[in-house]
Amino acid sequence: MQIGRVAERTGLSLRTIRHYEELGLVTPSARSKGGFRLYTESDVERLMMARRMKPLDFSLEEMGELLGIIDALAARDPEPGPEEAERLRERLRAYQQITDARCEKLRAQLMAAEGFAATLKNRLAHRSR
Repeated sequence: MQIGRVAERTGLSLRTIRHYEELGLVTPSARSKGGFRLYTESDVERLMMARRMKPLDFSLEEMGELLGIIDALAARDPEPGPEEAERLRERLRAYQQITDARCEKLRAQLMAAEGFAATLKNRLAHRSR
């Protein structure tokens, strides 16, 4: 699919997708005869992973490292050796722990924000009576 369709599906702007390509986070799987970028479902999944990392404040460097870890663990040619695979899984576990902690922080922030919104709603309800 072309970049416009990918942007619709992922909710990312064309500019962001091109920027991610420049950084090596995603590479279009092919180009059309006219030179247009062509993406596969796998490319879209990769972009969605990067998009989901964004609200968790992962840097572009961290995104690249995590995507690289996932790629390396999935590689079949050459497949990582047992020691390398364990090192990669350990890095993946570290990212999982960071992700869990950041999600918990966001949950706490959301609860505080919802509490504040409820307070404002209650004040408006009491003022309008």
